[in-house]
Amino acid sequence: RQRAAPMGPEPESSLDPRVSKFLLSAFAATVAELVTFPLDLTKTRLQVQGEAGLGKHVKTGATRAVHRGMLSTAVGIVREEGPLKLWQGATPAIYRHIVYSGGRMVAYEQLRESVLRRSEDGSFSVWKAAVGGMVSGTFGQFLASPTDLVKVQMQMEGRRRLEGKPPRVRGVYHAFVKIISEGGIRGLWAGWVPNVQRAALVNLGDLATYDSVKHLLLRHTSIGDNWICHGMASTCSGLVAATMGTPADVVKTRIMNQPRDSNGRGLLYKSSIDCLGQSVKGEGFLSLYKGFLPTWLRMVHIYHLDVILYPITSFFFFYKCLQINSLMSE
Repeated sequence: RQRAAPMGPEPESSLDPRVSKFLLSAFAATVAELVTFPLDLTKTRLQVQGEAGLGKHVKTGATRAVHRGMLSTAVGIVREEGPLKLWQGATPAIYRHIVYSGGRMVAYEQLRESVLRRSEDGSFSVWKAAVGGMVSGTFGQFLASPTDLVKVQMQMEGRRRLEGKPPRVRGVYHAFVKIISEGGIRGLWAGWVPNVQRAALVNLGDLATYDSVKHLLLRHTSIGDNWICHGMASTCSGLVAATMGTPADVVKTRIMNQPRDSNGRGLLYKSSIDCLGQSVKGEGFLSLYKGFLPTWLRMVHIYHLDVILYPITSFFFFYKCLQINSLMSE
């Protein structure tokens, strides 16, 4: 999210500002990712629960997953698989943040300086920032799509074992090698279309709603420009972003998780449209909002964690840089 930096001046560092910003953002995002990852795992399990497209491939008498809600799904994972399994797939999720943040930052800088350009007075208008944020976020998501594919497959390993199925992947490296051996480099981008669509919709809903709610609160309430205002705006923007992005996220998860033949082709869905159609036809329209609650909660919690972690990380990071600089100058 393109949010205003926390209040207070940052100490000067000899590092390039873009490098410093990337390192700080990546570290804060990594911590936030680890803290909220159980919500992401729960969301993924809910999104494939009762999958209609899987029905014709399930053998008669095969064990079907019990339908559960968010809390019962999380508790079930702890009881049946162990507490640490709530973080299964966290490693590719961290890789995704690094690739996504780097790709988005580079794309945003290029758009701002070379395509959209600043105004003559040096300002950058809100609509340009919104367009730049959407396009750069979409580009970053495309680059990071292979890590999302590996993450989804690793998140489903616990359920596969409970269903008596053989392990599909044994780790991040094995997952990448297996995907490439079956579908080639192109196979790494399975599900990239709904993945990119989700990123665009989430960024659009987030950017548009956050500023609108913030300005509404500042103009029509006694709330000042503080953490309460930003928290309420973030909660509302997360709600809109989750509403807009969850259907694409459900389609993305199902395409990435579907079984494949020896050539890497999906056995359940031919395309995103086919997955969307089968889901709505077999499970109803609301099936597109499976995992909505953990998605929304995670968006809100990540924002609040970023607000807490960024200034703390900034202080210690720049403090260490200043210490190193002073030692080198002696």
